[in-house]
Amino acid sequence: MNLLRSTATEIVRELQSSGFCAFWVGGCVRDFLLGRLPEDYDIVTSALPEQVERLFKRTIAVGRKFGVIVVVEKGHQFQVATFRAESEYRDGRHPEQVVFGDAMADARRRDFTVNGLFYDPVQDKLHDWIGGEADLRTKTIRTIGIPAERFAEDHLRLLRAVRLAAQLGFQIEAETLQAVKANAKKIQGISAERIREELIRLFSSPHASRGLELLRETGLLEQVLPELAATITCQQSPDYHPEGSVFNHLVLMLKYLPPCADPSLPWAVLLHDIAKPVTASGDPRTGSIHFYGHERIGAEMSKEILTRLRFPRKQMEEIVTAVRCHMQFKDAREMRKATLRRLPQPWLLQITLWLHHCSY
Repeated sequence: MNLLRSTATEIVRELQSSGFCAFWVGGCVRDFLLGRLPEDYDIVTSALPEQVERLFKRTIAVGRKFGVIVVVEKGHQFQVATFRAESEYRDGRHPEQVVFGDAMADARRRDFTVNGLFYDPVQDKLHDWIGGEADLRTKTIRTIGIPAERFAEDHLRLLRAVRLAAQLGFQIEAETLQAVKANAKKIQGISAERIREELIRLFSSPHASRGLELLRETGLLEQVLPELAATITCQQSPDYHPEGSVFNHLVLMLKYLPPCADPSLPWAVLLHDIAKPVTASGDPRTGSIHFYGHERIGAEMSKEILTRLRFPRKQMEEIVTAVRCHMQFKDAREMRKATLRRLPQPWLLQITLWLHHCSY
């Protein structure tokens, strides 16, 4: 048993020995049951925030009014939340009021069935009040209760459904999928920072290509990255790109992202041909399609997109440079040394070379 898991178990044990109910909940239970190593552990309990604070020496009141306290043990942080019941939401994110409840009520107010499982690591007992275990077996993403109601509570759940399906290799249940499509426009009411964080997780290897395809299928692509949606109908010359459209080209490249890729690489892939739809021109004599200057205009468009998503300045500069320079290596053998020295800095060389290699 690793340190993170054993410490999370000890926190539950301490709460239970003090007379409170306590369980692991959410993604850690899902990953644990799927045989994956959880990256963090969330805990729910009948203890009120002030009782949690009294019980543990080091705590951080990150969301006391929502019943959330962070417990710091052995150098790790664990989110400990008091059981909550369903309540009305005023803005697609925040509840009108927080009502503390019991474990079953807390399970029913969560987003997806695979995230609504409770596990007692002390008794080694799973509690499933919402059908999550069955959906894990059938690899299904399904909202708890009525999909439209769950998405109305937090519009980011629209994007999270896609991210979870891609990340886990699951299918989105039909009614849930229809609700995502019907409510896709509401994602625009979510802050750019929250959208960015979901997209970063979505476009990670090895599930990035399926993530892009699911964004298109659900209609969310037009809402969060409309410039990418324009690549769907942008055709390319078949002699260079037998896969067809720019969108198909991006899906193919994302499929071959290396494991543990540089965080900037998926975004350099997504954006390197972003200007092809606006620079496309055809040659009536040969039937070929050209995209003159797409790397320069693409760099400008990439900067606008990444600024809109509130990317850190340094990472934004890396991605924009990769987009601007990704065509330069096709003539590297004929370049003079002085020209070669003006190519991207070493920290960008790998990204730019990979982009060029996979673009042909």
